Amino acid sequence: MSLFKKILVPIDGSSTSNKALDYALKIAQADKAEVRFVYCIDELSLMVNPEYSGEIIQLARDTGHKILQDGMALAKAANVKADTNLIDRAGQRLGESVANAAGDWGADLIVLGTHGRRGIGRVLLGSGAEQVMRMAPVPVLMVRGSD
Repeated sequence: MSLFKKILVPIDGSSTSNKALDYALKIAQADKAEVRFVYCIDELSLMVNPEYSGEIIQLARDTGHKILQDGMALAKAANVKADTNLIDRAGQRLGESVANAAGDWGADLIVLGTHGRRGIGRVLLGSGAEQVMRMAPVPVLMVRGSD
C-alpha cells in the first residue's frame, strides 16, 4: 500500500530546492506517486523599479519555466509521472501560494527545501518553509540543504 499518491514540490533552482526534488522523486518512485513541481513568482517583490518591473517579471517567468522543465526532465529520467504549475499571483506570499496549490490539486504531501536559518537570519529573511508548514493543508517534509 502506498502512503502518498500526489506529492507537491515547490522548486526554485537552488541546491536546497534540488535536494528536496531528489527526495520527492525517491518517495514518488517507492509509492508510485505522481509529482507536481511548482514555481512561485512574487510580483510585488519584483516591482522595485516600475520602469523595469515588466522586464523583471518576464525574466522571472522565463526562469520559472526553465526550472520547471529541468524538474520534468529529472522526473522523466526517474520514470515518475509529473507535471508543473507556475504560480504568478501578485501579492500572494509563498506559504499561501503553496498551500493553495496543494489543496487545489489534492496533494497528500509537500516536499520542500529549507535553509534551516535560525535566530536573526530567520527574523530578517523570513522563512518560506516555515510559512508553508504553518499554512499547508497536508503533511510537509522539509529537506535541509547543505549550504
